[in-house]
Amino acid sequence: MSEIKKFPEGFLWGGAVAANQLEGAYKEDGKGLSTADVSPKGIMSPPDFSMKDFNLYHEGIDFYYTYKEDIALFAEMGFKSFRFSIAWTRIFPNGDEQTPNEQGLEFYEKVIDELVKYNIEPVITISHYEMPLALVKNYSGWKSRKLVAFYENYAKTLFTRFHKKVKYWMTFNEINVVMHAPFTGAGLLFEEGEKNDQDIYQSAHHQFVASAFAVKVGHEINPDLQIGCMIASMLTYPYSSKPEDMLAAVMQDRKTLFFSDVQARGYYPSYMKNYIEENDINIVMEDGDLETLQENTVDYIGFSYYMSFVASTEPEHLKAQTSGNLLAGVKNPHLKASEWGWQIDPVGLRTVSNQLYDRYQKPLFIVENGLGAVDKVEEDGSVNDDHRIDYLRAHIQEMKKAIADGVDIIGYTSWGPIDLVSASTAELKKRYGYIYVDRDSKGQGSNKRIKKKSFNWYKNVIATNGEEL
Repeated sequence: MSEIKKFPEGFLWGGAVAANQLEGAYKEDGKGLSTADVSPKGIMSPPDFSMKDFNLYHEGIDFYYTYKEDIALFAEMGFKSFRFSIAWTRIFPNGDEQTPNEQGLEFYEKVIDELVKYNIEPVITISHYEMPLALVKNYSGWKSRKLVAFYENYAKTLFTRFHKKVKYWMTFNEINVVMHAPFTGAGLLFEEGEKNDQDIYQSAHHQFVASAFAVKVGHEINPDLQIGCMIASMLTYPYSSKPEDMLAAVMQDRKTLFFSDVQARGYYPSYMKNYIEENDINIVMEDGDLETLQENTVDYIGFSYYMSFVASTEPEHLKAQTSGNLLAGVKNPHLKASEWGWQIDPVGLRTVSNQLYDRYQKPLFIVENGLGAVDKVEEDGSVNDDHRIDYLRAHIQEMKKAIADGVDIIGYTSWGPIDLVSASTAELKKRYGYIYVDRDSKGQGSNKRIKKKSFNWYKNVIATNGEEL
């Protein structure tokens, strides 16, 4: 392998956020309630429909009102792209309306125009960890086939309004989250310990079809649109060279790759057909569903990468668990972990990039990667986050090596370029940003923006197109 000196020309450096984690203004300008609005403890906790508990998602970091100031800071860093999501409930408050809420469309038009003003490419996630709460209450979430048409109308509305200004789109954020957090991923409600595969896989099928319809309608409106899927990558290593561990790792990886297989290849893989049959799962499909999936595959693979996992068949290894994004796993003795127990594995980013590109031969877009940590403002007002710089540098170096391996990577939007509310814990103590937000997990603080040490570091990375790390 010959080491490359530069990332490709036009590489989309930037950052990524989600509407429900930073906008706030959760009831304003016609917005309806979403699943995030009743999840005060994060995506892995049961919802609180009473809404009695304080919920930081309701306030976020006030981006709804500070977007111009924040985008100006992203522009100062030299962002080439900015990935954000649209809150479904700002456009269709209940999800099943035919006519969109114009105030919601106008807000996102202003955000897009602000990005375009600075030559920042908008990258939009259509549905990111939130959906209208009314669709849960009135239709039982994505278990209902009716949501396919509601989502198609929503996506069509966005494409029609923004297709001349927005080229890059993703249909669902971390679509495989339905397996691990069914309420967040699909609006599914289960009693504790009663999660069932039947509802989960039926809901996943409806999302696959909805995603394919979005690809179809998007390309009909504008053939130049690039519409991708987005998965939470869960690269799994065998704990040892024991053949059973290797097989366990392959089986674990398939739980993630199934979701990209359907959207990128356009069909249910044989291993999943076998699993469905062996577990008496009956996925109800309508005539034409399989053709829709086959004819409307995604243009690129978007994915998040924070850590790797380990599979073992030895009971004593299974006892040593570590936490992570969406699910816990066996502790890897060769890796260090973040303050939240997420194992830090930069080489895994190169590995998973090769895995996905070898499998699909479609461009990859790394749309989430970052370090959640406690940051401290010093007496002189500085925030020295060398730990974050070290983390990002190591991952960008491995991304560079993946490109040298021949992998087509079009961009890198690190997670949370500005501190925002954590998805997993609904707190602000766990910070990811290059920009510190003076607000705590109780919503207290001046909301002032402060550049961290990583701000100028990332600015230089972008300015040199990844040459200086």
